[in-house]
Amino acid sequence: MEGFYSVKLSQLVEEMKLEVLRASSDYDEICISTEDVNRCGLQLTGFYEHFDERRMQIIGLVEQSYLSGLTSEERKSCFEQLFSWEIPALAISRNMECFPECMELAEQYDRTILRSPVTTTALLGEMITRLRDWLAPRITRHGVLVEVYGEGVLLLGESGVGKSETAIELVKRGHRLIADDAVEIKRLGENRLVGTAPALIRHYIELRGIGVIDVRRLFGMSAIKLSQDIHLLINLEQWQEEVTYDRLGLEEFYTNILGVKVPSITVPVKPGRNLAVIVEVAAMNNRHKKMGYNAAAEFAKQINEHFDQSLKEEQKSPCPEEDQ
Repeated sequence: MEGFYSVKLSQLVEEMKLEVLRASSDYDEICISTEDVNRCGLQLTGFYEHFDERRMQIIGLVEQSYLSGLTSEERKSCFEQLFSWEIPALAISRNMECFPECMELAEQYDRTILRSPVTTTALLGEMITRLRDWLAPRITRHGVLVEVYGEGVLLLGESGVGKSETAIELVKRGHRLIADDAVEIKRLGENRLVGTAPALIRHYIELRGIGVIDVRRLFGMSAIKLSQDIHLLINLEQWQEEVTYDRLGLEEFYTNILGVKVPSITVPVKPGRNLAVIVEVAAMNNRHKKMGYNAAAEFAKQINEHFDQSLKEEQKSPCPEEDQ
């Protein structure tokens, strides 16, 4: 899903506090569309097979040492080959000096040169982390996201079913609100979904009959959280007498969000049901399953063992003699 989103190079430089040794003429327009970062050691030796020019290029201590052993003409040849590609920028770690040949060829090909005081590994790690967050595939869902006992629970359902009321009751019970009404979901990595609230409505929640309240100011900083991994999806729906709801929980259901399968359950809503308590139990039960314990499967196992034992005892007991 690369290429769907991009981030400006200037934003990356500002966020990471990188030093700009030379800015290209189109510096403010350069955009990065891939989260991958390349340490260009092989390219400096002349190997450009499978080279991706969209990536940020990094020079570390090893590359610097290699270049130091070359003649000026050889260094020129190395940088000429590199800068002939339309790379976003070249970043130098450890505040190392930039070779004059590098600056000369960067001027000739109009490329951006950056520098950072941190180690190469730290520079690579932070850059990839930031790019992954900015460029992650994302979607917005109508719902409520809360953290319950460390589990990110996404509440979905039709308007008026009680999602916000359930969330405010959970907040009163010591849990935390991440987003109400609109949940921005990003896929970070292969199997990780992270939810947050749009900046405009962050920390606010709407309660019908009361209006909009600021959870952060009303309940304190401990009642809110900026982002949360999503571990469980709960669909709230009005109770329907003709529908048969799952009573054992033996069957596992999942909802696909951005290619990630999230465990999901459906909870029917009717007067008298304490939804906050149900959500708490669902979160704890989901946590137990991730740790290898499934109460429904254990219960079914005990029932089966009970019937098997009863059947064996019946088979062992002698048949009563017929009356003479």
